[in-house]
Amino acid sequence: MSDALTSDALDADLAKVLDEAGIRTNRSLITRILRSGVLLGQDATSRLDLKIASAALAEMRDAFRLFQPYERIPKVTVFGSARTRQDDPLYEQARDVAAALAAQGWMVVTGAGPGIMQAAAEGAGSERAIGVSIRLPFEEKPLEAMANDSHTVQMKYFFTRKLMLIKESLGFICLPGGFGTMDEMFELLTLQQTGKAEPMPIVLLDEPGGGFWQGLKRFIEEQMVPAGVISLHDFDRVLVTDSVDAAAAAITGFWRNYDSLRWVGDQLVLRLRAEPTDADVAALNQEFGGLLSEGSIERIEPVQAEVVDRDLLELPRLGLRLRRREVGALYRLIGAINALPSAP
Repeated sequence: MSDALTSDALDADLAKVLDEAGIRTNRSLITRILRSGVLLGQDATSRLDLKIASAALAEMRDAFRLFQPYERIPKVTVFGSARTRQDDPLYEQARDVAAALAAQGWMVVTGAGPGIMQAAAEGAGSERAIGVSIRLPFEEKPLEAMANDSHTVQMKYFFTRKLMLIKESLGFICLPGGFGTMDEMFELLTLQQTGKAEPMPIVLLDEPGGGFWQGLKRFIEEQMVPAGVISLHDFDRVLVTDSVDAAAAAITGFWRNYDSLRWVGDQLVLRLRAEPTDADVAALNQEFGGLLSEGSIERIEPVQAEVVDRDLLELPRLGLRLRRREVGALYRLIGAINALPSAP
């Protein structure tokens, strides 16, 4: 039997399964998931590899269910060391910045562990804290601030945990930490630098007068940039600060006027909260026109792809053709959009 016939027969059987399960929406995607599972079996995949695939999918399902009720609530993820003690100034910084954002309607996502994670959960309060924990043989269990089981999910694998710590949030605050914190912070920067994730505010928050992140900034400026392994402005998207107020303002301010973006072919569509004036658009062109591959920044109506998907059709838009290698400049452009006189 040919592969095509085998695939057709499999899809027909899977369609019957979906019918019996009463699944009516997103059938093609669910069929794809089920087909992949069957094909893993046909490939004689090892038991260990099957356990990894099975556990990862089950963990993602648990996490999706955890976050789904809070889909429309903005979230910020706080990263930092599990070893930070409660009498450390960094503990107070994490607690205070989480409290400040929770007071403005944000939910705070953490790794549901001790240290900085515990501090942020305390600051947010049990109803505003969401935890994505990891099972480790030597790690302390999360303390009482994450005792609300309806707001936590536990993961076996770091990669699924990291996905959920990043996927749902509209901003990120990193406090000093070890290998895990550095891994999470550089993952954020990599996703932003490569355009694999939409622009988001990233804050590196230290204790008052602290030099932890300043040391990293010097290394980037003195070693990485001269070596040519990153671009000159790649670190511009990051705020390094020791101020809780500045950190919270950077997270909320990023969304003052800017709402979202979408690439449609080579056209970048930016959705705003307020309609820009002619003078606003002229000012943006004067500052950023040199970054375009052609044309100018213009007010536009929703493009056809957005209309088909009913994608935020009520919002005003700007259209432009940004040179792809200038994606780092998006942060400066978004900052200028948020500072327009017409911004809310």
